[in-house]
Formats: sequence, structure tokens, C-alpha cells
Amino acid sequence: MKLKPAYSQNMVLTRTGIKLCLSLLVLLFICFIVINTASATERDKNTKQVIKALYIPLADHYTALVAFERYREQMIHADFQIEQMKNWDFLRAYFQSGEVDMAFVMSPLAMDMFNEKPHFRWIGLMHRDGNALAINDIINEMVQLPVLRKDRQPDEKVALALKSIYQQNNRSIEIGMPHQLSTHTVVLYSYLKKHGLRLSLQPNTEAEVYAISVPPPKAPAFIKGKSNRAKAAAFEQSLPWADVVETGGFGHVAWYSKDVLPWQHGHVECIALATDNAIADKYSATNEVMYYLHKAGQDIERARNQGGNSLEEIVAIVRKHIPLHTRQAIIASLNPKLKVINYQHLNIDKAGLKQIMDLAVEGKIIKKGVDIDDFANTNFKQNLTEQ
Repeated sequence: MKLKPAYSQNMVLTRTGIKLCLSLLVLLFICFIVINTASATERDKNTKQVIKALYIPLADHYTALVAFERYREQMIHADFQIEQMKNWDFLRAYFQSGEVDMAFVMSPLAMDMFNEKPHFRWIGLMHRDGNALAINDIINEMVQLPVLRKDRQPDEKVALALKSIYQQNNRSIEIGMPHQLSTHTVVLYSYLKKHGLRLSLQPNTEAEVYAISVPPPKAPAFIKGKSNRAKAAAFEQSLPWADVVETGGFGHVAWYSKDVLPWQHGHVECIALATDNAIADKYSATNEVMYYLHKAGQDIERARNQGGNSLEEIVAIVRKHIPLHTRQAIIASLNPKLKVINYQHLNIDKAGLKQIMDLAVEGKIIKKGVDIDDFANTNFKQNLTEQ
């Protein structure tokens, strides 16, 4: 009688054991890699310095959204964070508290903040040009704007309509601004002055126009509400809010700020501020954020010129953070043929700021100017080639 080899069953068991061991070793190795990768990521994150920036939902601040979505993971020094504020007064109070590192602010408001508490410096631009006057149908019946936006210029027609409305009602017409201490107020003041009209920041004064504060997201409702009550209405706001009312069919873009205040490369508008503490203790991180803001500006410029998927990617980024900005309004604001806002030449422009400051002081929009050399820190100049 033949005996079956005893080792055959043992060999099967041994092979199974080896396979189990190998599987366990592979699993342990994978866990080791995952844990070490996570640890390395955490260590890397811990070596970065938080740069928290405040912004308002405007086309002015699209570069911040693009830099955050596309480049924050590439940043070596900065843990870049952004927080959207509901209005300019909230942004002002939060930034002046010293609890955040950066803020993107309209230049007259920034200068007023500096006069109040000079704990920060101006380190660059967020964009150039970029605001517009929107009017409702009641005013446009008197103006008869050209069909094409490129043909709409800041001529005397809107001024004459505002003057006529003032004379009929014997009271100032309210025009909504994002804030009284805004570049928009400066632009409107300059336009009205050119055509012999007066601007007031106080009610019940002898002035054709009374500039009131209307938070940007509420501007379309402001003009729609007045139109529903058969009242003349207008606002001067950053893009794309003027485009929102036109594409929505309840208002019209009367003119763009770039044509009221022409300036090389576009007039100064929203500027980037950094606290003195961030500059002193987080210089590399702050500088890195500025580099990527410039790079994001180039991305937007490239996308607006290419159109198609490139532009749709920018639209998607914007709408992720600001869903009230409609696709149609964003695309209209970034129209490369109109180019009514641009994201080029974002380094400090002292002469450009002086243009805004002098008009703001003259129009009593801000009480006094600033020492621009003290206000500006030119160490954050970026050398990216303009597109």
C-alpha cells in the first residue's frame, strides 16, 4: 500500500500563509506610505504661514478667487485663505482689528482707514478701471443710450437728465454707491463736475445728486425697487453689477469709469493692503500671495482673449464663490473688445493713486489725503511679463 506524501498538504498551508504574510506586508507598506505622506503634508502645512485676506464679491477681486482656487496648493510659504465680507464697513472693522493679514479695498476708503489707524501699507493693485453707472428705463427714456455698449460715452446726456429730474422734483436724486468713500464716488464726482452738477454725501442739500451707500449685491434690487415705484434710479458700482441689471433686462449701463477717468493702463481702483505685522513677520508668504495674484490676473486676461473653455473655467471659479454673479454678466464684464476692467500692471502706481486722492479731497469725499510714500511699500513689486 502506497503512503501519500505528508508534505503536500503542509505545502499548501505554507503557501497560503506566505500569501497572507505578503498581503499583510503590502498593506502595512501602503499604510506606512499614506501615514508618512499625510504627516509630510501636515508638516508642510505647519511650516506655511497663514495669510488671511478679506474681499468683497466684485469683479475687482476675481484675481483673489483665481489665485485661491488654482495656486494655493502650489504656495510654499503661504497658507492662503480668503473670507468674503458682506459690505465695506464690515471689511473695514475686521481689517482694522488687526486679526487678518490682507484686505482688498477701494483706494479712497483705504486712505481714510490709513488716516484712522496706519497699521498697514499699500502693496499693489487688484485691477484697473472696472466700475460703471447703471440707469433705469425712466432715465434712459430721456437719454436714449446707443444700442452698443462700446458707443456709450460719459457725455452730457445723463447729466442733463439728472438735472431735469432734480428741477422737476426739487430734491436730489439718490445714486447708489458701494460706499461713500469709494473710487466710484470719485468717478461720479468727476463726471458731474465736468457737466456742472453737484454731488452731496449728505441728505437735504442743494445738489442734483445724493450719493448713498448700497452694498454691491443689493444694487440690482435697489434699482429694480425704485423702477417698480416708477422712480428714476441709478447706481455706480463695480462690475459685474451694472452688467447684471442690463443682462437681466431692468437697467442699462450708461458709461464706464475708464472713460470718465482715463489713465495709462487704467485708473487705480481697488488696492491690496497688508498689515505691518504681516510685512515684518510673514514677508515671504505675503510676497508669494502677491506673485500669484499677478499670475491669476494674467490667467484672467488670457482667458478673456481666448474665450471657450478657458473663459468658462474662470466663470466656474467666480460662481463657486459668488453665485449671484451670473455667467452672462461675468462674460459681459470681461468682454475683451470693451475691456472695461483689466488685471494688468498691478504694481504700485503712485501717480495713479494721486489722481484719485486729489479728486477725493477736492470733492470732500475724504477729509484729507495721505503721504503716498509712507502709505506705499514698493518691496512687493512683481516682475511677471504682462500679457
